[in-house]
Amino acid sequence: MLQNKQPFKIILLLSLMFCSAFVFSQSAKQQELEARRQELRLEIQKIAQLRAENQSKQKSQLTLIQDFKHKISVLDNLIKVTNQQANLLTRDINYNQRKISSLRDELKVLKEDYAAMMVKSYKSKNQQSRIMFLLSANDFKQAYKRLQYMKQYTDHQKEQGETIKAKTAELQAINLDLLKQQETKKKLIAENREVQKTLEAERKQHEELMKAIKKNLSVYAAQIKQKQREADRIDAEIDRIIKEAIAKSNKKSGATTTKSSSGFALTPEEKVLAANFVANKGKLPWPIEKGYVTLGYGTQPHPIDHSLTIKSNGVRIATEKGAKVHAVFNGEVSAVLKMKNVNPIVMIRHGDYLTLYKNLSEVYVKEGDKVTTKQVIGEVFTNPSNGETILSFSISKGTATENPASWIFRHIHNNINYCFSIK
Repeated sequence: MLQNKQPFKIILLLSLMFCSAFVFSQSAKQQELEARRQELRLEIQKIAQLRAENQSKQKSQLTLIQDFKHKISVLDNLIKVTNQQANLLTRDINYNQRKISSLRDELKVLKEDYAAMMVKSYKSKNQQSRIMFLLSANDFKQAYKRLQYMKQYTDHQKEQGETIKAKTAELQAINLDLLKQQETKKKLIAENREVQKTLEAERKQHEELMKAIKKNLSVYAAQIKQKQREADRIDAEIDRIIKEAIAKSNKKSGATTTKSSSGFALTPEEKVLAANFVANKGKLPWPIEKGYVTLGYGTQPHPIDHSLTIKSNGVRIATEKGAKVHAVFNGEVSAVLKMKNVNPIVMIRHGDYLTLYKNLSEVYVKEGDKVTTKQVIGEVFTNPSNGETILSFSISKGTATENPASWIFRHIHNNINYCFSIK
């Protein structure tokens, strides 16, 4: 009889393992979505805070359209993430409802079996009947087996009783969890409705502003092109300075290979530094404490005129007035760049990698200084005409730029949020 139960036990164990794995994966996904939702909510708060700080400033229409475009993108992402959470909760709720139904069926069968067993036990409870059952055995061996059977039967009764208690407790726990999930889903849906209203209001303002801009689009297109030419000029100068630094470094080390034209020839100490820098990929700290990314890395269409493109060799981070700039890793100040009509730029070398911090008002380091991770190296410039405080930050290996999204800690970190999606 016990052998016949083995396959059933194996199937039950496998079912429990599968259910546990399913619940764990659902829970992990839910936690991931909740973390992302909180990131987006915090980013919206930061946008609102920076808007409030600069509301007395007269922003250009180009800046305003970028602000609207960015906030609409964040709100849209928040709605998508919240919908994903609600859908996942719906699946969890359906799963729990099926499990509750299954547990109720199991309990019903267990209770019926237990009741029948108790009736049978009551009928044979008479001590004399038990003694007669043992004495009627043909031999000692059969009597011993009967005694063992009686013991197993008693143990089975206890086990059945404990199983009913455990199943009942499990059913109550799942019911409570189900109520919590249903309440969470209601809150998410209510929050989504409010976010949707805000999104519609932002879109309406964005559309009205775009109508005004399109009346004189040629003027704005000229401004956009001029800004891109200026950005290209700065990037070209940075590229030239990096090449000079590579040539100078390689000449000092005596490098004669083609490597000297594309990358640094490293000393043993610099190789260790570069290896440590790479080992921290995806974990580097932010260069400022508070803010949000307004422009991601790469070539992308301009939000006003999609026929024009923005080429971004790094990211732009909006922050608060007086924000301090921090080195993201140990290194040496390779240069402090000062160009005509351009705010200072600090370039820090980490072996054969470089980090650049652009648009500074104050610089606290000089060429040749050794810096450490999170050391304050300067202060971000605040535009007096529109109140904007924007840090441009980039990473490169030699002259080849890389996407900071791959290097910087991407979740909530010191109240900063990273939004890398290119629209």
